[in-house]
Amino acid sequence: MEQQKLPNVTIAIVLAILSYLCCCFGGLPAAILAGIAFFLVYKDENKYKENPELYSNYSQLKTAKILAIIGIVLGVLWCIWVIYSISAIGGWDAYMEQVNEMREQWEQ
Repeated sequence: MEQQKLPNVTIAIVLAILSYLCCCFGGLPAAILAGIAFFLVYKDENKYKENPELYSNYSQLKTAKILAIIGIVLGVLWCIWVIYSISAIGGWDAYMEQVNEMREQWEQ
């Protein structure tokens, strides 16, 4: 019997790598992309457990799972850091005042 490839491995790896890139723009998009990748890995993992002899790319699935977990952790840590930073400044109002001051300085 010819072995097949698990269907969601490639997209899970791509989403996990994109979650790293999204960490530059904020933790929420990174966590969302990595969460989707982890969900796809979970589905393929269950499919592999049913018939392991049918599939040939389980090592790639493990790689995608590790990348997705790291992406989720980085995204969550980024969100925690942003929340801590805003609270350390003095709350949302103080943060917005700082942003407005920076905008005024930039426009001058």
